[in-house]
Amino acid sequence: MNRPVFRPAPVVLAIALALGIPAAHAQQGASAQPKAPMLLDIAAQPLGQALNDWARQTRIELIVPPALVAGRAAPAVAGSLTPVQALERLLAGSGLVAEPDGRAVVIRARPSGAASTSTTLPAVVVEAEAERETANGPVRGYLATRSATGTKTDSPIIETPQSISVVTADRVQAIGATTLKDALGYSPGVGTTPYGTDSRYDWISVRSFDAYSPGFYMDGLPLRNNGTFGVWKTDNYGAERIELLRGPSSVLYGLGNPGGVVNVVSKRPTAEPLHELQMQVGDHNRRQVAGDFSGPLDSEGKLLYRITGVLRDARLPAGKMPDDYSYIAPSLTWKPSSDTTLTLLSQFSRTRAGVYTRVRPAAGSLVPSAIGTYLPSSLFVGDPNFDRFHQDQDMIGYQFEHRINDTWTVRQNARYGRLKMDYAQLQAPNFATLNADVPNDPSNFQFLSRTLAGSRERISAFAIDNQVQADFRIGDWQHKVLAGLDYQRTRVDAVSISGGSAPLLNIYAPVYGGVFELPAPYGDGINRTTQTGVYLQDQIKWRDSWVLTLGGRYDRADSNAYDRLDHTTARTADHKFTSRAGLVYLAPNGWAPYLSYAESFGPSGEVNPETGDPYKPETGRQYEAGVRYQPPGRKESYSAAIFDLRRKNYITYDGNFMPRQTGEVSVRGLELEATAELASRLNLTASYSYTPRAIVTVSANPEQIGKQMTAVPRNRLSVWADYRFGNGVKVGLGARYVGSTRGDGESSPAPLPAVTLFDAMVGYDIDRWSLALNLRNLTNKTYIANCGYGNCYYGYPRTAVATATYRW
Repeated sequence: MNRPVFRPAPVVLAIALALGIPAAHAQQGASAQPKAPMLLDIAAQPLGQALNDWARQTRIELIVPPALVAGRAAPAVAGSLTPVQALERLLAGSGLVAEPDGRAVVIRARPSGAASTSTTLPAVVVEAEAERETANGPVRGYLATRSATGTKTDSPIIETPQSISVVTADRVQAIGATTLKDALGYSPGVGTTPYGTDSRYDWISVRSFDAYSPGFYMDGLPLRNNGTFGVWKTDNYGAERIELLRGPSSVLYGLGNPGGVVNVVSKRPTAEPLHELQMQVGDHNRRQVAGDFSGPLDSEGKLLYRITGVLRDARLPAGKMPDDYSYIAPSLTWKPSSDTTLTLLSQFSRTRAGVYTRVRPAAGSLVPSAIGTYLPSSLFVGDPNFDRFHQDQDMIGYQFEHRINDTWTVRQNARYGRLKMDYAQLQAPNFATLNADVPNDPSNFQFLSRTLAGSRERISAFAIDNQVQADFRIGDWQHKVLAGLDYQRTRVDAVSISGGSAPLLNIYAPVYGGVFELPAPYGDGINRTTQTGVYLQDQIKWRDSWVLTLGGRYDRADSNAYDRLDHTTARTADHKFTSRAGLVYLAPNGWAPYLSYAESFGPSGEVNPETGDPYKPETGRQYEAGVRYQPPGRKESYSAAIFDLRRKNYITYDGNFMPRQTGEVSVRGLELEATAELASRLNLTASYSYTPRAIVTVSANPEQIGKQMTAVPRNRLSVWADYRFGNGVKVGLGARYVGSTRGDGESSPAPLPAVTLFDAMVGYDIDRWSLALNLRNLTNKTYIANCGYGNCYYGYPRTAVATATYRW
């Protein structure tokens, strides 16, 4: 008899130790055959596949004759179950029984006339955290196992052949992350302070490339930025999860940067009633109240609602400027049947704030000035009488899905947004030369000169994504085919200034106010951009062991820019085909090595002055090899990846300031990540990034070759752990290490020192209350986050926020 054996293969101990996996877990073999309940999640599927999932998750050797399970189906089994209970449920009604055979379990046909041994199953309590996870739904704890960001389909992360990090809402709350960049601060490959402290935006870099250009994503649709000051903002309290797909992703999303995609997944209506009120107080007069309410509106649960809101009254750390903010996100889900779902999503926010940045001249911050002095790190170089950041943002959209039958599913996601912004700031501080005849006269280092910058903008954006998905099986091959057509349109009306003059600022006795002379606008016009893309993807699974992902996409991107200053119109059109391929091996013991290739493209936005034709799009490509490990039945996930990433064909300038499409940047690195509940109530998150190469390899400017384009440290390391005691007390501690660099373009006058920052949390959970105090940069360390081309940027000072949450 040909009997396939489903058994957990031995774990390679050396790799386990390298990833920080406890050896006891790594060495556990099939003979353990646990009898205690464990968290299992087995989908409804053909019986043979379900039994394979059971063996993989329980790590028990299972012997199954193929002829017995052919043509049979198994129900979904999920919850806190013993292996025996789960196996009985899978085999119920199949006419098969499971019998022990030494160290293995054998599936056999029940003898004719034999009484069923599966009479009444013992009572089983299914825990809430064991409910089936979905790609867009909530996650209890820190470990997400499914995502749609990497495939646009609800897929296990372990089957996705590209690096993905998911920061859940529980993890955001635990680490006290009030901004998106705070939430991603413990993820590999992410730089959170490319411009130091900045109250305006969530500037981050991913694998050395700016992730804010051309923008983040929300619910799989773009929040497109057009290189102006009007940038769409996201809210952590309104997010169910924040997902980071590292590497080029144009085959799914169209134009983008080579570093990766940040996708914020919004909170959606829930079938179970949810009521939460939250209050916060913190330094700088922070007072905030938030609420999250959800549940059914009818007795049948076909109509669900959710309202999430935030109201903040606060001040920025300097200048006594406001940092006021309001946000509300109503949503509604209609489920007329189990096959059809329509969810309406909306959010409206209003920001009334000043501007807080910490830019300084490099001489006087990183190194002493010519007379040996340093600027006070606490000096506020803006002006509360001029600086402002006012932004109104409205978005409304929907997500529709209909399952036609077991094979075909159609989806349509759409969103329309409007943004209005009024921004002004004093910036670019430099020492004011009062005595040109004596360069080292102390008076030349007593005052700062500053210029004015600002923009008034109105932005409207529309995006729609149409998808058809086919799930079918041919022999041992399972296919998940996705075909899509997406379209996006953005209109930006902006009037921007830079220059002018402001009163000199006395470094040691600052006085704010005075007369500000505004410059003439350097930009005044309307820019319209559109993109249409057609894509096709197939996720092919063979015998539940191999997953091959193939994808291709063709895009057309058009830009129309009208300049009101000279009454001219510039038009560009770009066409590009991008592709992606990846292969994953799913071992029964939870290991999943993979290989992948991915591409990206982005319009250059410039015209060749010699021919008058637009330059071709710049491109990106990445080779990645990695391995994931998810121990069956445990809340743990470990990953390691190496990659070779290149940005090609971007515009550089020669010695005569003529543009040439010759630029190339090469980035190579290693990334490790671990998310685990190592013991009951003990959570660990850790990441390490090693980037030995991130340099310009081709440029029209020979001085750039061999140097870093943006500051990328060779080593980044972060670790966060928290523990909840049985009496309700909880504590957490985190450390973030960033290695030394020479700044953007390696232009800093001296190496930037490496820095280690600590974060901490202490709290108490009692009844329906959850109390927590979070401190970021616990020791209030003063540090320079980056430098570039004459300026340096200080990082964030310590922040303290106390939160009280009541749920009922």
